[in-house]
Amino acid sequence: MHAGEKCPRWRCLRLFLLLASFLYLRPATAQTTAQTSTSSDAALQRHIDDSPTLPFQEEHFHFHASSPGWETHFASGVAADGKGIIYVIQRGDKADPILAFDMHGNLLRSWGRGDFTLPHSLRVDPAGNIWAVDAGASLVIEYSPAGKKLLTIDVGQAPDNVGAFRGATDVAFASNGHVFIADGYGNARILEYAADGRRIREWGHFGSGPGEFHLPHAIEVSTRGIVYAADRENGRIEVFDVQGKFLREFDELGRCYSLKLANDKLWASMGPMGKDPGAPGWLVQLDPQSGRIVGHIDIPEARVGHQIDILSSGEPVVTAGDELLLFRLH
Repeated sequence: MHAGEKCPRWRCLRLFLLLASFLYLRPATAQTTAQTSTSSDAALQRHIDDSPTLPFQEEHFHFHASSPGWETHFASGVAADGKGIIYVIQRGDKADPILAFDMHGNLLRSWGRGDFTLPHSLRVDPAGNIWAVDAGASLVIEYSPAGKKLLTIDVGQAPDNVGAFRGATDVAFASNGHVFIADGYGNARILEYAADGRRIREWGHFGSGPGEFHLPHAIEVSTRGIVYAADRENGRIEVFDVQGKFLREFDELGRCYSLKLANDKLWASMGPMGKDPGAPGWLVQLDPQSGRIVGHIDIPEARVGHQIDILSSGEPVVTAGDELLLFRLH
């Protein structure tokens, strides 16, 4: 259309409708999303209030090292072995990424410098080996307890347009030795590998329906072969068999950051959906069959619970900014 010509009626109507969509529909969608988050948080709070407060006392777990200038920055993962050693993965450049502490917070050993783009989570497998997840390079690395590199799984296929967080988020272990990986940043899937790192299968894609994900952030596998995946931004935990068949979901939850099966309970760290990630939230115990919340611990501090593990004593330990929190039984 040249200058001076009138806009045809159909084109003017189309432009008007597009403008109306931009001005009205997008705010309405945002308002609906906010209302859904508020409703979800209210339902979660009711479930938490209906459950007992668990008898634990919060205790700060401080790190100690003798090296001058040694300092950690954002401990993103924690894992405890059966020998009283607590392993931490952290993102600062003034200490190695992986740190091993005794129960008094004294540094025993460390390793992993140069191995990671963006350290994310940490697990100890049934044999006592340490598995670390890199959410930037989408790698999962197995180490011996002394820090010797044993296996690297290159998950790959990470998109290039999603920023620094673009890969795997967590790892879990089945009783047959297979390894399950949550690939949550950029992708939305679960992958299964043999013990030698050979990929066997994968399932899931982006969405909110059964078997779909909006950031699978944590994963656990029971001894009976049940897979639990924390679908963080959908505010739920999805349950599968080891072949990836969807079984059920535990909904009306908050942002689920981490999962841990212990003593016939499924522990989860979570925060409200209606607030920014990292807002104060809860540690909850769920029945692994029904998903019912059977107990909780209130967490008043921000940036707590990116990962949770349970000590052999049954006491939780969680990441908390640049350090850890222990929850001691009264």
